[in-house]
Amino acid sequence: MTDSSISPLVDISWLKSRLDSPGIAVLDVRTPPSGGFVPGAVHSDYATAGWRTVVGGGAGMLPEPAVLEGLIGGLGIGNGDHVVLVAAGANASDMGNATRVYWTFKMLGHDAVSVLDGGFAAWTAAGGAVNPLPADRKPATFTARPRNDLRATLDDVEAAVKAGGTPLHDARSAEQFAGKAKSPQARAAGTIPGAVNLDIAPLFSAAEHRFASAETVKAMADQAGLPLQDQPITFCNTGHLASVSWFALSEIAGVPGVRLYDGSMSEWSADPDRPLQSEG
Repeated sequence: MTDSSISPLVDISWLKSRLDSPGIAVLDVRTPPSGGFVPGAVHSDYATAGWRTVVGGGAGMLPEPAVLEGLIGGLGIGNGDHVVLVAAGANASDMGNATRVYWTFKMLGHDAVSVLDGGFAAWTAAGGAVNPLPADRKPATFTARPRNDLRATLDDVEAAVKAGGTPLHDARSAEQFAGKAKSPQARAAGTIPGAVNLDIAPLFSAAEHRFASAETVKAMADQAGLPLQDQPITFCNTGHLASVSWFALSEIAGVPGVRLYDGSMSEWSADPDRPLQSEG
């Protein structure tokens, strides 16, 4: 199997037919898991296992490659494995457990990674077998080949705000975008100047257990006034919700050059001298 043959999304029938295939590593990233596990899946709690870390003012930053190498290798996942990520499938935000870890694998240069469309909810709804406990794979060696083109840094965002022209996508709710509500991770309400808002909720249907189609994602972006060129930057409060929009735009809709700002509003708003925009 070549990386070019690997789809960002795989469905239940695809996974059912490959559960026993060598080289398939099912990684459950639910927080917390309940109702059992896909047979053969290992579990790594997205919230507590170390997939994100605090760096300066950023509450959900990408850890150093060496840290992630140890985390992934300790789960029994090596460079030759095709990783299939399983979230709970309750809503778009919940699917962010899988899309953020997907982005992390991509940032480490590991392209053999997919998200199970609909997550564990879709698996059980389709009558998939369930094991009471996660699997325990033998530790493996995972070597990162870091890349930077999928990530926007604070310097990148500051330059984008100053120059204008780079599409900035706020993936949070309309209330937070307008400065009428605030997450505890942000110092102050408001958004990054020049940003447009596209709430991620419609990007995933829990009832239908699936992400929106490429055509629908593009239509949503157009309706929101979000240009799909010039290397868009997507952000939220801690780089979680923004991973869902990054996945939808970059991996489903195929928009080139989309970058995730993992520092997001927690980092941006930490310095009172950085400008904020609000409707209030």
